[in-house]
Amino acid sequence: MKKIFFLLLIITNTIGAQTIDELFEKANTLYKNGDYKKAIAAYQEIEKTQQISDALYYNLGNSYYKLNKVAPTIYNYEKALQINPLHQDTANNLVFAKRLTLDRIEKLPQTFLQRINKNYLQKLSYNTWSILTIIFSFLSVLLFLGFYFAEIPFKKRLFFTTSILSFLLLFTTLAITYSQYNYHQKNKVAIIFAEKTEIKNAPTLNSDTVFTLHEGTKIILLDAVDTWKKIKLADGKIGWILSDDLKEL
Repeated sequence: MKKIFFLLLIITNTIGAQTIDELFEKANTLYKNGDYKKAIAAYQEIEKTQQISDALYYNLGNSYYKLNKVAPTIYNYEKALQINPLHQDTANNLVFAKRLTLDRIEKLPQTFLQRINKNYLQKLSYNTWSILTIIFSFLSVLLFLGFYFAEIPFKKRLFFTTSILSFLLLFTTLAITYSQYNYHQKNKVAIIFAEKTEIKNAPTLNSDTVFTLHEGTKIILLDAVDTWKKIKLADGKIGWILSDDLKEL
C-alpha cells in the first residue's frame, strides 16, 4: 500500500512539473508573439502554484516593460533580484526601467561597511549564505574527524589546519547569514503603484503633505498604522502613505 502511495505521489509531482513547464513555454511563446497581456496572465498562473523563480519574475518584468507599465515592471524585476541577486540581465533591465520613473532621489552617502554590505554581501541572498554555513559545518566536522583518526603526523597537521580554517569560515558565514537576515527584516521595501500619491507628515488624510511620489519609486517600510504605512526614501525623507498606493516586495 505504501509503495502504491509513493508511486502516485511521484506521478502527481511529475505531472505537475510537466504542466508548469508547458505553461511556462506557452507564456514564453505568447511573449515572443507580442501578446504581452496573455503572456502576463500565463506567468501569473504559474505564480499561483508557488513554483516561483527569478526567471518567472524576470519574464513578467519584461512583459510589463513592453506594455509601458512602470510600477509592475520594477516590482517584478526587484522580485527576481530578491530570489537571485546575481541575475545580471534583470539588474541591467532594472536600470532601464528606473529611467521611466519621474522621481529622482539622491541616495545618502554610505559608510565603508555599508558599501561592503551592498556591493559584496548582498550579492548573495541570506538563504544562499545559510546554505554555505551548512556546507562549512559538515566540512568542519569531517575535517575534525580526519584529524582525530589520522595516525600520520603530516596528515594530522593538515587536517587540523584545514579544520580550523573551515570552522572560521563557518562562523563567518553564520555571522553574515544572521546580519543579512536581520537587515532584510528591518529594511522591508515596497514599490509605489499609484500614478501619483501625496506623502503626509502623519497617518491622517487632513495632515500636511510633505512631498509627492510617483509610480515605480522604491521605498523602505518603517511602520504601519491602520491603513497607513510609514516610509523612508533613499535620501532620508520620511512620511506616511496610504497602504493601497504601494505593493510590498
